[in-house]
Amino acid sequence: MSRKALFVGRAAPDPAVQAEPTGAQALNRQRARPILGAPGLIPDAEARPVGAIGQSLGEFSERARRAEEVERRLTEGQVIVELDTDLVDPSFVSDRMPVSEQALSSLTEMIRDHGQLNPILVRPSPDDGGRYQVAFGHRRLRAVKALGRGVRAVVRKLTDEELVIAQGQENHEREDLSYVEKALFAHRLEGRGFPRATIMAAMSIYKSDLSNMLSVATKIPEPVISAIGPAPGMGRRGWIELAGLFERHRGDVEAAIASPSFGGLDSNARFKAVIGATRTRPAKAAAETWSTAGGRSLAKVVRNEDRITLTIDRRRSPEFAERVLARLRDLVQEFEAAP
Repeated sequence: MSRKALFVGRAAPDPAVQAEPTGAQALNRQRARPILGAPGLIPDAEARPVGAIGQSLGEFSERARRAEEVERRLTEGQVIVELDTDLVDPSFVSDRMPVSEQALSSLTEMIRDHGQLNPILVRPSPDDGGRYQVAFGHRRLRAVKALGRGVRAVVRKLTDEELVIAQGQENHEREDLSYVEKALFAHRLEGRGFPRATIMAAMSIYKSDLSNMLSVATKIPEPVISAIGPAPGMGRRGWIELAGLFERHRGDVEAAIASPSFGGLDSNARFKAVIGATRTRPAKAAAETWSTAGGRSLAKVVRNEDRITLTIDRRRSPEFAERVLARLRDLVQEFEAAP
C-alpha cells in the first residue's frame, strides 16, 4: 500500500463543537475542551480552560474518560494502519519523565494479553520521508516494541502546532501526569518558540497557571527536577514553594540530592527530602557564663551569626549590672569618636 493511501481527509468538525451553547449547554461551556481541527482550538483570553490544576480528586475518573474521548475524536474516521516500530520516532518535545520499568511492564503485559486496543497518533516525519513522529501514545509504542509487534496507528498530516496541541490534549487529561511534568512540557514548548496561547490551548490551563509553571521550570534547574522525579503526590503549592526557596538554598538542595540514601527513596520522598533541606535549623548558638573567681555567676553571653546577647541578673548582681551599663555608655562614645 502506498503511503498516500494511508491518509484520509480530516473528519468534518462536529457541529456540536461549532454551535454556540445555550441554556444548560452554556453552563457546561467552561468544561468543553476544544478538539484539534475545531474552530475554538485556541480559546480567547476570557475563556475558562478545562482540566485546570485545581480539579478535585472526584474528577480523576472523568478526566480519564475525557482523555479517551479526545483520542477518539482525534482518530475518528481515520484509517488505522500497522507500522514498523523502528520507523516511528518520539515527539520533538517530551511531556513526561521516563516511565518506571514496573509501569511499562504492566502495560506490556496488558497489551500481550488483550492486544493494543487503542491506536497511537502519528504524523509523517517532516525530516525523513520514510519515517513517522508520535503525537500521543509513546508508552504504547514502547510496550508494543518490547513485544516485537507492529504498532497500530492513525497517520495524520499535522503541523508542529497541531502536533503539540494533540499531544497536550491527550496527555494532560491523564491523572498520572504530575504537576512538574506539565511545567517542564510548558517550558519546553516555550523554549521552542510556541506562543503562550498555543501552550494554554494544548494544556487547557489559565494564564496564571502557565506563569506559575514556567516560573517553577525556570527557577529550578532541570537536572534537579530530574533527580527528584515526577513526585506525583506533590502539587502546585509544593513546587512553587521549592522554586521560591531554591536559589537561597541551592547548596542544601544539592547536598540532599548527593546523599547516598537519596536515590533509594521514591519520588515523593525525594521531594520531601529536598524541601526539608531548605528548612534546616540554624546552628545552635554558642553560650558562655561569666563568673567570679569564687564561682558566682555574673552574666551569660550567647553568640550566633546574627547577634550577641548579654544577660545579667540584676537581682543577683546589681552592682555588676550598673557598672556594665556605665561602661557600655563610655564604649559607645569612644566608638563614635573613633576615626
